[in-house]
Amino acid sequence: MSEYIKFSCERVAAEITSFEGLAELNAHRRKLRQLGLIGVDPNGIGFGNLSVRDGATDNFYITGSATGGRRELTMADCAKVVACDFERNCVRYEGSALPSSESLSHAAIYKSDVTAGAVIHCHDSKLWAAVLNEAPTTSKAADYGTAEMANEIVQLFTRTDVPKIIAMAGHEAGILTFGKDLEEAFAILMRERKKICP
Repeated sequence: MSEYIKFSCERVAAEITSFEGLAELNAHRRKLRQLGLIGVDPNGIGFGNLSVRDGATDNFYITGSATGGRRELTMADCAKVVACDFERNCVRYEGSALPSSESLSHAAIYKSDVTAGAVIHCHDSKLWAAVLNEAPTTSKAADYGTAEMANEIVQLFTRTDVPKIIAMAGHEAGILTFGKDLEEAFAILMRERKKICP
């Protein structure tokens, strides 16, 4: 397992049988990579991920761990998350790729907002600094990829009307946006970036 994944993983199927949203995911991922919001840092560590809800379920397809440097993803580079247990800090998934280290954060959004159909997690230090504590913000004590972070996200939904952007105080530069689909999640991210860099 990747040293950056902080939850236990249980693979329940070796392959994803279909993922109709892969072309759209790759299209938005290309734009995010061109903007430097997804990629690989100077230490060779991949960052950023996208997910798409599987219909009306809480299951979702997510980019695999350590795929930030890949230009295009195939089904083998994605995982289908079929269950998340925040209490046990466990993710059950299908596919050959390990699910992203932020899978629990994505799951928390899908659990909290039935209208959310897609989530983008990116790194943008300027946007993060601008929206930290202005937008809904998780606790600085909640580290990325943990059940604590997921629970913080769930709590944000109980305390406020979340405007589809979340700053992750315990994950420097970490931003989450979400919407009914990837197009909306991406548009929200671009709108917020335009406010700080018109």
